[in-house]
Amino acid sequence: MHHPFTSPKPEDLHLVEENPAAIRARAYDIVMNGSEIGGGSIRIHDRELQQKMFGLLGIGEEEAQEKFGFLLDAFRYGAPPHGGIALGLDRIVMLLTGARSLRDVIAFPKNQRAQSLMDNCPDVVDTKQLDELHIMLKPSVKPV
Repeated sequence: MHHPFTSPKPEDLHLVEENPAAIRARAYDIVMNGSEIGGGSIRIHDRELQQKMFGLLGIGEEEAQEKFGFLLDAFRYGAPPHGGIALGLDRIVMLLTGARSLRDVIAFPKNQRAQSLMDNCPDVVDTKQLDELHIMLKPSVKPV
């Protein structure tokens, strides 16, 4: 399993048409004492391959252009192979401190309803702030 921007392994490219579920990703994880602390991948840098991947996911050409046109257009001019990795500092701290949960070590933990008990986020926003940001709220319409 991988997201639509992760490059397939070169030796699996022939599977795009015949067996896409068998394609392996050029993705990797970094593990510390058996726990994942980061992950990354080599990204697709070829326009044609990217469009094929979108198609396999049911993203048509029009939707792909609307949502990811900037990327597809950039690929026309060439992009080098590229990738990266993201470390989960919170996971590392959890492992180093022996904590049982990320909520024990992250700065602003959320409860089961995605609310922060430290600062009450999300919370009511003052009308003045909304006006400054040119945001207008629409009243919710309850079904009849």
